Amino acid sequence: MAPATIGLLAPLSTFAGEANLKDISNYSNLEHIDLANAFVNDEPNDTPLLAGGEGLVDGPSNGGGFSETTTASFSTDMYLGAVDGGTVKTDDTVMAGYSFQIDLNTTFTGEDSLDISIDSGNAGSAGIAEFDGNSASTSLTVDGVSYTFPIGAKTTAFVGDSTDGSLLFNTACVYSGPSNTLDDCGNNYSAINAGAGTAFGASYDVGNGLAFAFGYTGSNTGLMTEDGDDAIATQVSYIADSYGVSLTYADKENPTFTQTVTDATVWGLNGYYTPSSEGLPSISVGFEFGDAEIPALTPADTDTSSWFVGLQWDEVGPGTAGVAVGTKQHTVDNATLDDELLMYEAFYSYNVNDGMTVTPLIFIKEFPAGTTDETGLMVKTSFSF
Repeated sequence: MAPATIGLLAPLSTFAGEANLKDISNYSNLEHIDLANAFVNDEPNDTPLLAGGEGLVDGPSNGGGFSETTTASFSTDMYLGAVDGGTVKTDDTVMAGYSFQIDLNTTFTGEDSLDISIDSGNAGSAGIAEFDGNSASTSLTVDGVSYTFPIGAKTTAFVGDSTDGSLLFNTACVYSGPSNTLDDCGNNYSAINAGAGTAFGASYDVGNGLAFAFGYTGSNTGLMTEDGDDAIATQVSYIADSYGVSLTYADKENPTFTQTVTDATVWGLNGYYTPSSEGLPSISVGFEFGDAEIPALTPADTDTSSWFVGLQWDEVGPGTAGVAVGTKQHTVDNATLDDELLMYEAFYSYNVNDGMTVTPLIFIKEFPAGTTDETGLMVKTSFSF
């Protein structure tokens, strides 16, 4: 599969030498490969692949090329699914799609990390959108750049673009369901999600499981000004061997919400417990509440809330099983918008082999009166190489 991947990368680079594709293929069973040593032979004048895509360089130096500390991981997801009901009338039409992603990672000191994500996909259609696959373009696109580095012994910081501002948060949750709606364990609006802007943040490890973190995300055309939308969040978390709790606060301008919102402040409380007895599931819970400015409502200032509960069995046959229920969106405390709309889901994820995982998912989403509830059934097959 790696030669096929090199084919996908061909538009990004021009090869001036001959790559030993057989040797590269031998790396396909590894999640990470060392690109610095993937070429013709072991002679001192080997010419490694350039990270910048300019071709091959002469001489034994890695100058301008992949260093020995640069790794790449490749993954692709294939989706098959259908939904019935809801606002998109698909009439049980079966739909398919895919996602492809390349993650490049480099360290310069052994403690820092430069991370670049390149992806493509067409997984945005209604029947498979709940898996949240890459759907922006069928061409390879840079989807995030970040640099994480230590400051002293206890502080870690990062800067990035198209990256979660909450990258260094440690939200207390062990539920790993595949759906886009419930996979944040109810921490939907108190986290600062990825966007087209600039992000930075830091975390401080107090020790013994206690940590503090903050993050910022803003429009890269107007950081911390009236010209752009800003979001800032802070979190305190405590993670022990079998349980954890976290409290998150966020203030967002023009956030993505169920209604047009000009400003929102949100608190998120999460926790989990993993029992030591065999056969018992882990329990993850989340609750968010906040205040939002919704100009379309009277009064515009209104309270909002959401909740989540997830159970997960990590050893059920060859895989992992889980069930969850939670609000599919924030419930707005207003006479015209106070419906608590829930989502229910069940999944089973199992490894076919070291590089292939199959995950079926079934879910039900509630809709307001007058709209049929949505039922979805889909399968995701994931490959890593």
